[in-house]
Amino acid sequence: MRKLLFAGIAAAIFLAPGLASAEGPIVIKFSHVVANDTPKGKGALRFKELAEKYTDGKVKVEVYPNSSLYKDKEEIEALQLGSVQMLAPSTAKFAPLGIKEFEALDLPWLFKDEETYARAMKGPVGKWLFQKLEAKGISGLAYWDNGFHMTSANRPLLMPADFQGLKVRISGSKIADRYFRDLGSIPQIMAFSEVYQALQTGVVDACENTASNYLTQKFYEVQKDITVSYHAHLQYAVIVNSKFWNGLPPDIRKALDKAMDEATDYTNSIAVKENEDALAEIKKSGKTTLHYLTDDQRKAWHKAMQPTYAWAKGRVGQEVLDLVAKELDVKMN
Repeated sequence: MRKLLFAGIAAAIFLAPGLASAEGPIVIKFSHVVANDTPKGKGALRFKELAEKYTDGKVKVEVYPNSSLYKDKEEIEALQLGSVQMLAPSTAKFAPLGIKEFEALDLPWLFKDEETYARAMKGPVGKWLFQKLEAKGISGLAYWDNGFHMTSANRPLLMPADFQGLKVRISGSKIADRYFRDLGSIPQIMAFSEVYQALQTGVVDACENTASNYLTQKFYEVQKDITVSYHAHLQYAVIVNSKFWNGLPPDIRKALDKAMDEATDYTNSIAVKENEDALAEIKKSGKTTLHYLTDDQRKAWHKAMQPTYAWAKGRVGQEVLDLVAKELDVKMN
């Protein structure tokens, strides 16, 4: 894979300082792993529209959805090499870079609602986390919301005991790995593009994701039961190659910052509605049964997953946990 990345780097180097060619516009390759008709997919297309508009065509944004340019596990390396200029990975993807602090955002039952999440990411928590990326040649531009996770399998998942022995696909977060182990299941890291087939063939038994991703990736077609648990949150970080971004002419940067701010407001404003609509479509399909936790069932999940908080200290560090606890007014143990 590294050879392929270096093979594609020549064109990126040509524009790496951010200077437009006399023969054409500055090209920004924006790669992501989900479909165009998800909140993130629509956000990427809105950024493309606004960026090209506000720069009067001096910038061309090429959007590559559904892992069509790179698989999710290859994206960040491609960004660092300059083969792609912009990504929007889930925040759990930074751990392989040695930046594990982002995984604190994956703690179960951390955000009580979307408003709480939004305040945290616009405030000290979000800013502090982005600073961690700078040493890796990456700049953080925005956090995009994709809502709360549901869980699914080919049997109802209502109590912790129902997870016993299930092979559950996770995106790579060690926090998610831990809380599923606390439930008695067996987490399996797998690329997003491979999940449907894995569920269909029984390579994995279960997964977690947001309603919009369940719909657009058709996971609901190969899972008989979905629990609308909303046990954890899924967020993305829009990131860029720092050398490329910092080398852009000031007027271009100003226009792109404006485009990103507006695309972020748009993406985050539609996330809740998109997930609500997706859930309604899934229900309408009749291909899966939706389950909603009772208060007692939710309390049982809370109790079963609580050890993850104590375990997280050794994974993400006390500093970020203290910051999150203060910002969200939650107990970490």
